[in-house]
Amino acid sequence: MSDLDHARQMLAIARRDLKALGGMLDTDIFAYEIFGFHAQQAVEKTLKAWIAALGGSYGFTHDLGLLLDTLKNLGVDCSRFSDLPDLTIFAVHFRYDDAGDDCGFPEREEVLEKVAELVTHIEQILS
Repeated sequence: MSDLDHARQMLAIARRDLKALGGMLDTDIFAYEIFGFHAQQAVEKTLKAWIAALGGSYGFTHDLGLLLDTLKNLGVDCSRFSDLPDLTIFAVHFRYDDAGDDCGFPEREEVLEKVAELVTHIEQILS
């Protein structure tokens, strides 16, 4: 599979997580940990798509900061997404722990908007 095909495949998977996020805005139904997990997954897959599109490699990681560092090393200015590594904690830690109702993370709508902005940015790069 070519790097570009791999990037498109990763982005398609990320879009599914993004779509799920849109349905998880109701705080009475979805715990923030569940929402956060899908936000983290959408960002992770999108960053991996971006890296693949540039011909880079990312190994096995859920660390969004490491993925952004990889992009920086590939010469990409990704400073507008510099707050996304905060979601890394949802990849593992909060899957098995309770973040609580007041976990200090941004409102869901704000997270959804930022993740959608990243996905849209990579869609434009790949088109």
